[in-house]
Amino acid sequence: MTTTAADAGGTRRRFIAPPRGVVAADVFAQPLFAGYSRYADLMTAADWPTVAALDARLALSARHLVEQDEALLADGLHYEQRIAQGRIATRAANWHDLFNALVWARHPAIKNALNARQCLHIGCHGPQQRNRAQAALTQFDETGVIVRVRDPAVVQAWDRHDWTALFMDGAGRWCSGEIAVAAVIGHALMEQALLPGRLLVGKCVVVCADEDARAVAQAAQMIQSGRGLSDPLELRPLPLMGIPGWHPQQDAAFYRQADYFRPLRAGRCYPAPQAAYDPQHR
Repeated sequence: MTTTAADAGGTRRRFIAPPRGVVAADVFAQPLFAGYSRYADLMTAADWPTVAALDARLALSARHLVEQDEALLADGLHYEQRIAQGRIATRAANWHDLFNALVWARHPAIKNALNARQCLHIGCHGPQQRNRAQAALTQFDETGVIVRVRDPAVVQAWDRHDWTALFMDGAGRWCSGEIAVAAVIGHALMEQALLPGRLLVGKCVVVCADEDARAVAQAAQMIQSGRGLSDPLELRPLPLMGIPGWHPQQDAAFYRQADYFRPLRAGRCYPAPQAAYDPQHR
């Protein structure tokens, strides 16, 4: 997998993560990593864990991290097909794959749902072709964020990219938990956050729920059932550094940076927040 990042101007380029030895431990105090604090030692230790040690530590259900080498790749399988067989190809001493493993440990229902949908599309179209649903699934896997709202009306400012209303005028809603980041899924986002000050954009699924865990479970059900992520345009971009407390300098001038806080494109609209799913009422 090639890791790319989009800068504020939208230009895509390959992202090169810094060496482990130059990443300060306080990088992992960023809010982006809050859901992964139980794995802090795996991120901050001086030395890389081996793939075998990482597999033993995380103890994934029905999945094993296996070192990606020439022998593994010689099976000719697609990356996702190998996961369906229980093997997650993992590069040694690699930030991107370490974070991917941590997401598997923290949110297995999401990762299993993404893998199941990818394999369904591979089975229909073959491993060499990618449709828009696969692009959406991959974008969410790499840069995805699950946002929880208690009242779907709070996304109205987000719908029109009114970032001042969403983040500054709506700061109280973020602080009270009326709207919140329920989970960071994108392991590429985590990798990019290794460089402090980077202005990151998450691609979001929004779920109406009272609790973060319920929001994550609803998102997993949505993905598994194919009720969402059929097109990349379904994903809401969210300038993460605009969230109150996620950046040290959140004044009015900061929110006027149009190359980061982008205006809404003509004709662009987003799905309503996902409601609780009742499989008996489709």
